[in-house]
Order: sequence, then structure tokens, then C-alpha cells
Amino acid sequence: VVSSKPWEYRAVDLDKKKHVDLKMDQALLLIHNELRGTNLTVFWNSERCYHCLFQVLVNVSWSGKPGKPSIAAVAVSTQHGSLLQLNDTLEEKEVCRLEYKFGEFGNYSLLVKQAHNGDNETACDIVVNKNPIDSNLRMYMLFVEFFFLFIYSLDDFHNWISKAINSRETDRLINSELGSPSRAGSIGGDAQLEAWHPPAASPRLRCVDTFRGIALILMVFVNYGGGRYWYFKHSSWNGKIFFLKVVLLAFVFIMGSSVFLSMTSVLQRGCSKFKLLGKIAWRSFLLICIGVVIVNPNYCLGPLSWDKVRIPGVLQRLGVTYFVVAVLELIFAKPVPESCASERGCFSLRDIIFSWPQWLFILMLESIWLGLTFFLPVPGCPTGYLGPGGIGDWGKYPNCTGGAAGYIDRLLLGDDHIYQHPSSAVLYHTEVAYDPEGILGTINSIVMAFLGIQAGKILLYYKDQTKDILIRFTAWCCFLGLISVALTKVSENEGFIPINKNLWSISYVTTLSSFAFFILLILYPIVDVKGLWTGTPFFYPGMNSILVYVGHEVFENYFPFQWKLQDNQSHKEHLTQNIVATAIWVLIAYVLYKKKVFWKI
Repeated sequence: VVSSKPWEYRAVDLDKKKHVDLKMDQALLLIHNELRGTNLTVFWNSERCYHCLFQVLVNVSWSGKPGKPSIAAVAVSTQHGSLLQLNDTLEEKEVCRLEYKFGEFGNYSLLVKQAHNGDNETACDIVVNKNPIDSNLRMYMLFVEFFFLFIYSLDDFHNWISKAINSRETDRLINSELGSPSRAGSIGGDAQLEAWHPPAASPRLRCVDTFRGIALILMVFVNYGGGRYWYFKHSSWNGKIFFLKVVLLAFVFIMGSSVFLSMTSVLQRGCSKFKLLGKIAWRSFLLICIGVVIVNPNYCLGPLSWDKVRIPGVLQRLGVTYFVVAVLELIFAKPVPESCASERGCFSLRDIIFSWPQWLFILMLESIWLGLTFFLPVPGCPTGYLGPGGIGDWGKYPNCTGGAAGYIDRLLLGDDHIYQHPSSAVLYHTEVAYDPEGILGTINSIVMAFLGIQAGKILLYYKDQTKDILIRFTAWCCFLGLISVALTKVSENEGFIPINKNLWSISYVTTLSSFAFFILLILYPIVDVKGLWTGTPFFYPGMNSILVYVGHEVFENYFPFQWKLQDNQSHKEHLTQNIVATAIWVLIAYVLYKKKVFWKI
């Protein structure tokens, strides 16, 4: 509804009298009660809150003076659409209900009055007093800038620009002998590419380090705040494929690929399995210790706070996942078969057939996850419950957050040693502790890493057979995608097993693994086959992933990674700060790469 000038002036005057401090992702709503003799209770709910009880937003009583409305001012969320229900406070009956998507820092009026059609009906209309701002504009510009930076980083594009600008090079090309497709003698051609092409004896696939670097840098950006945009945060429970979901799971996936490639290389150099087992155990132990001691959100409680230390965590999960998949591959390690594309007796599925013991173990693990998730009795909760608890599911199970997953963590680790501020608390108002990196979800983390190992086997088993590699990446992408479709019914909440990052549900793993195979399907030909992109700048942090991850966590609150903002409620200022902090870590990784300094554990 388009606002009229009188309403705009009245809203401004009221805003001065009843000041409401708006934060990011909020708007001002002025509720005008013009119903004679009726007190109103306004309830609010987010469209993203599935089967949630309405929450009281504000009470607006009758002013007692005919013709003079009673007005209340409240802040409402602008992240998602809002559901508003107005009830008669005394009679406890619904007056009206409406759905509206408010804009950030906008000013709105909700007019509640008798309809003019002569019937005893109530009209509820929303008037825009002040237009909201578009806080996403800077984000759109950033993506455009990143796109052009990516295009400029492509070797062929860069060389074409250089040749177009350099007249001497143009003349040389005109006068050169034509017809040869080789660029061995061209300036800036293969001379640059040969510097990073992996040697035949010990191949290092640059697309793997690039993929790891992409996941890591995006993780750093998101952990630093991501400009405080809601789509860079965790979804409260079941949800769409938000940005952060792709980042962390891609990191787990590519860790699996790296495990197989590096382990195969070490074994080929003659390292004994027993010695390699010791290295695997030591590295896993260090990852867990770094996660518990250094990167722990409960350190702010002060020294000697072991009674409140969080035991699960990102690095802890990576450590356990790495140990399981690495030991599994080590136990059943076999010599990598030579290329046999021309032999009739070669298995077309040898990357799977040769790994049947590992697949059997992974299927057993997944059976354990399914059995515990859907059949473990949880006191006070329905068996097989996958919901968020709190006000979800109409408030029937407020203390059942995460079902079996939450129950196992609270039983084995204790409430004080798991995450105290789960993302479900934002919309679902959960009051029990729940850890998204808990024990049960680690099983599916292992499954995810093993799928990454499968990608590594494809790259190594079908070495120099680009077509076969791309076909298998495509097949895995489609196969896992179809599993996700079957499990979720292409629905956010109505499927058999919804996509859920907090639970690390199997549908979450298959969906994001499908994306991961798709990304490798794009990166491998571009980076390693055609050499169109060197992976810059993501390749450098990908080579020093542990240092960048631990460093960005430890120095998060120190200058120059964070400074005092002039306007703490500005997406633009937060976005600038987070981009600068992330870029510094890319620069640090680049300098360390040039100095050949790599922190490995």
C-alpha cells in the first residue's frame, strides 16, 4: 500500500516520541489500533520457522478516545517473510492475519480499523512510511568485481589482452610462421604453465589445492562475519543450501581426496604402513588438541575453565574423520593399477571394485547412523525425532533438539561440554545445548570424506584419461543428486530425511557431495587439463590450510583483522572489514608459498 503524506508525518513524529533502536536486518513497525473498545495482542512468526508457535510481539490497548488510535512501535526482522496474527486480547479470537516481507531499516504502519463496507469486519493494511534500503547492493557489486577478477586471471584471456596491447608482439605474430598449434615458443604461453604442471613421477593435482583453497578462504570470510548477511549464516534447522553449508562440507570432501593422493604418494616412495600409521595417529591427535585447546569458543570464560570446555568442534571432527578414513585406506591399500584403457580385461569400475572392503565398512557405519537416529529411544521424545525442539512442531517437544544426536552428546559428554548457542535458538528458541559437530554426525562426516577419497581415486586410477575422469565425476554428481531427491522429496521439511547441517543428515552429505563432484568437474579441465586458470589466488591458502585456519581463529579479534567500526549496524562496514581480513590471510599464504614455508602436522 502506498503511503500518504499525513501518515508519513505521523510516523516520523511517533518515531521521535517512541524511539526504537534498529539493528541490522530490522525494520520499524508502527501498529495503529483504531478498533473501538478492543485491545489487541500481536503475534509474530517467521516464514522460515516450520510448524512454530506464534510468539507475542506486542500488546496494543484501545486508547479510550474515539477517533484517536493507540499506537505501538516494535522492531521486526527483515531476514525472511513475517507472519503477523492479531487477536482480540479479551475474547482470544483472531482479528486478522497477514504475511509481509519487510525491508531493512524501513518504516511501516499496520492500520487496524473497521472496514468501510458496512459489515462488521476488520481491515488490516500495511503502509510504507519510509522506504527500506538495499543492503545487498554492495554484495552484488562484490560478486561482479570477483567475476571480472576471475576472468582476468584466466591465462588465455590475460595473454590475449597482452598481445592486443603490445604492438611488438602483434607484429611478431603477424610475421611468424602460421599453422602450428604449438605455443612452446610464445611469450607468456607454456613457459608459465610448465612452472606449475605436476611432474609425471610425482603428480600433484593443482585443482585439489585450488578446491581446498576456495573452501578455506570462503570459510574464513564467513567465520569473520560475511558482512553480517543472513545468507552467510547457518540456517536454524532444516534448510536450503545456504552458503556456509557448502563451504565446510567441501572442506571435508577435499580432505578425503587429499588423504588418498598423499597416502599413495608416500607408500610409493617406500614408507612402511606401520610408520605411516604413526604419522596418521599423530596428525589426528594434533588436530584434536588444537581444536580443544586453541580454537575453542569457551576460552572467553578465562583460564582453567576446563569444567566448561567444549569437547566437539570443527578441528576435532576433522581429526577423527581424517583418522578413520586414513586408517581405513591404509589397511586395505593396494598398488595403484597402471593405465589400462586399451585392455579388454580392465574393469570400467575399478575405482569402486578395488575398494569393496572400504565400501562395506562405510555402509556399515551409515547403517549405525540410521539405526541410532531412527530407533534409539530418547526419554521424553518421539523415536526417530529429527526436529529442532523449542517452539517447533507446535511446541510439543521443547527439550528434544536433535533427537538421538543431541541425546547421545548430552549423555556421553554432558551439557557443559557441548555447544551452548546452537543456531536453532534464533528462530526456534531452543533452551537445551546442542552441538552441530557432535558424535553421531561425525559418522556422516566420515562418509563425506570417503566420497572425497573416491574422487581422488578417480583422478589417480584414470590418470591421463580426461574423458573417463569427467564421465565419472558427472555420474557421481547425478547419482548422489538423485539420492538426495529421493530422501528429501525435493522439499525443505517434508522429506524422509531433510537436508540438515546441524544433524549432518545423510541427505545433507549426498547433496553437498554432488555439488563437490560438480565443482571438480569444472575445475579439473580448467586448471589441470587446459591450463586456463592457475587457481590463483586460492591455490596459495590451499597449500597452507592448517596455518590459515588456525591463524584466522586465533587472531580474529586483533588488528588488522578487526577494528572499531563507525557504524556497527552497517552491512557495508562489516563487509569491508571481513573482506580486508580475508585478503590479508590470502596475502600471508602467498608470501609463505613464495618463501616455501608450509605448516604441516
